[in-house]
Amino acid sequence: MKAIVLGVTVSAAILFAGGRVAKESPVTFNKDVAPILQKNCQGCHRPGEAAPMSLLTYKEARPWAAAIREAVILKRMPPWYADPHYGKFSNDRSLSQADIETLTAWAKNGALEGDPGQAPKPREFVEGWNIGTPDLVLEMPEEYHVAANGTIKYEYFTIPTKFTENTWVQMAEVRPGNRALVHHVIAFVKAPLKPGDDEKKKRNSEFLVGYAPGSVPEVMEPGRAKLIKAGSEIEFQVHYTANGTAGVDRSRVGLIFAKEPPRERVTTVSARDNKFVIPAGASNHEVEARYTLTRDATLTSLFPHMHLRGKDFEYRLVLPNGEKQTLLKVPNYSFSWQLSYTLAQPLQLPKGSVIECTAHFDNSINNKFNPDATHEVRWGDQSWEEMMIGFFNIAFDAKTDPKSGD
Repeated sequence: MKAIVLGVTVSAAILFAGGRVAKESPVTFNKDVAPILQKNCQGCHRPGEAAPMSLLTYKEARPWAAAIREAVILKRMPPWYADPHYGKFSNDRSLSQADIETLTAWAKNGALEGDPGQAPKPREFVEGWNIGTPDLVLEMPEEYHVAANGTIKYEYFTIPTKFTENTWVQMAEVRPGNRALVHHVIAFVKAPLKPGDDEKKKRNSEFLVGYAPGSVPEVMEPGRAKLIKAGSEIEFQVHYTANGTAGVDRSRVGLIFAKEPPRERVTTVSARDNKFVIPAGASNHEVEARYTLTRDATLTSLFPHMHLRGKDFEYRLVLPNGEKQTLLKVPNYSFSWQLSYTLAQPLQLPKGSVIECTAHFDNSINNKFNPDATHEVRWGDQSWEEMMIGFFNIAFDAKTDPKSGD
């Protein structure tokens, strides 16, 4: 049997793909590529999701073969920024070297379709949701009209839950109503008013779930859940970005309830610094923050957040006995992909443990994403301002008195 690879006739037994010996049979979409796309890409690359094109079928994927090859060789896709030398994460999106070589060989050697009989069974998706069919969907009370131009301050929308008893949520997902205009949404649980309280009283709120480019739904393993107290409301914080065309948005959040009372309650907290000043032209400005645990807890996930000048981000753990451990290093932070990192093995942390975060910002002309290198930069909501937040999820005994405010 003979085959042509890059214009050279060779034995099929010594075909080369990406510099390595390939399989004896040709790499085809149905047999080799589709399983990789199903596992790693189709969650986003399908109609209605964030990716610009669908990769569900051969007909859809074939025109993008060269782009797929380049993206996986350069490791731009799937997006994953954790330094592999620190920490192990259950949601690691990075492709194995074998998968990279398979996709490379497919693109280089004609992007063949192959035998339809060898194609895997198509993945089943619930249209509009990644968590499956929600038990409850809550949406903004009415459409919001987004102007075509100008700076739009964060908008806030309150959605009543009408919960008459405490409710445990195991999965939550925000769906923007207009992806072209919604940069991000954060859904907070707004604590219920007590009898006699003024409705204008400032109430405690707790992070439930967010949406931003590259983000994923909040999914907790059985036995863990977030609490929405009876009488609470959901408050949306929405960041709209004008793109030259006016439009409307009506974003929503889907909830899947815990099937049984959880053993642990999950909450999202953060180490942050909102007092920093990044000098004009600074290429490696350092900002640090820390958070001390006030109870025994289990650390389950990490989510660093910066804006366009964000360069790198690191989480460290300092135990009460002084022992230190690097939890996560993100050497090349990307504002375009707001990724979370779920620990493969959650860490049991004693009271008094400290989560330290260090971030660096590039406010120089060498940062191609920098809106303006000639001015100092401070904390602010807009993308041309900056933030330094090290979000993380902790889990603790669900029997903790919900009236404690923790």
